[in-house]
Amino acid sequence: ELEMIFLFREKLLKVIEFIVELDKMKSVFRRTSIIGQDRREDDAQHSWHISIMAMILSEYTNEKIDLLKVIKMLLIHDLVEIYAGDTFCYDAEGNLTKRERELAAADRIYGMLEQKKCDELRELWDEFEEAETPEALFALSMDRLQPMINNFNNNGGTWKQHDVAKSEIYQRIAPVKKSSDELWCFANYMIEDAFQKGLITKR
Repeated sequence: ELEMIFLFREKLLKVIEFIVELDKMKSVFRRTSIIGQDRREDDAQHSWHISIMAMILSEYTNEKIDLLKVIKMLLIHDLVEIYAGDTFCYDAEGNLTKRERELAAADRIYGMLEQKKCDELRELWDEFEEAETPEALFALSMDRLQPMINNFNNNGGTWKQHDVAKSEIYQRIAPVKKSSDELWCFANYMIEDAFQKGLITKR
């Protein structure tokens, strides 16, 4: 009986250790600023925001999706950035090593959990990264759409700061086209309107 109690406590302590480690998400800052402020958002805020977006916008998907699975993906997909850091999407040099850094980080962060839970979270992360299932595509669409909404409502935000071209933004937002016709139309409107206002360049 004492051995069973010890094993239970050991498993729980590992979970608590993982939960404590997750607090570091609040210190991983992204390039995107909070709307109307100079302060950059952190990974925890971003993950919360896109999870809420998925709840609200799921009715616009082209295919039926498992919303709970999508939300799980969105809540765990950036945990790797605790160790790998946030790589700015328009940083060509940084993106050369991003995959390698994030794979190593995934092994480390999900490996903190017992095997069954580790496998569950890692499978969700892998599915998100592969972006082939309807759930992964919609999750990725939320991840790509949120910074667009912030930049659009921040007078260009990182688009303007880093002289991002319209073609680069269209390439970045491409997953939305596969996931939702209506949200793609909205993304297209934001890009073209931003271009007309001089917030992004044509090159």
